[in-house]
Amino acid sequence: MPERKFRQEYLFAIDVTKEEFNNLLINGWRRFGYYFFRPSCIKCAECIPIRVRINKFSLSNSQKRVVKKNEKVKLLIKKLEYSEEIFNIYKEHSSDRFNQSTKQEDFIETFFYDSVPAFQSEYYLNDELIAFGFIDMSSEALSSVYFVFKTKYNFLSLGTFSAIKEMEYARSLGLKYYYLGYYIKENHHMSYKNKFKPYDLFDWNEKKWKEI
Repeated sequence: MPERKFRQEYLFAIDVTKEEFNNLLINGWRRFGYYFFRPSCIKCAECIPIRVRINKFSLSNSQKRVVKKNEKVKLLIKKLEYSEEIFNIYKEHSSDRFNQSTKQEDFIETFFYDSVPAFQSEYYLNDELIAFGFIDMSSEALSSVYFVFKTKYNFLSLGTFSAIKEMEYARSLGLKYYYLGYYIKENHHMSYKNKFKPYDLFDWNEKKWKEI
């Protein structure tokens, strides 16, 4: 069988309302900057949108241990605000975890061009910024765009911790869902995403969400 290529469809949009963005999330779209995208091929069905129902989610024992381990970490939610400090953390994270380099202008264009209601989360330990994330908001949900942490704090399981804290924030806002982006079973960097149970997966063939 010939190798199948990964293919995506794109949408360029600015000033998207919360209701419009909610409809895009429901239909499997993600966003970086002004560009929205989603898979559009058979092979792409392996890249599955995943979300958690806020009112049904409860911590597992291992997640409770993660919360305990991070009890001294403080969370700050704020408007999007670029700084050299967070760019340096992003460069280190990209290099250490993915062996990728990045440019300042690409970083700004990807995460600070907010076509939807968006903000950033910052995590501090003893006044040191150790991690940050970018979050979008729709009329019904928070959507995790990207999360970055200093690699020396890998032992704190900050990816899991940030999702827990952002779901707590979503609950405080009365929102229904927390979108974790795309889930690929074979990708070990995404293995934490299906630990938040129960969760919904989007079926590309039937164009509907199914609770797992």
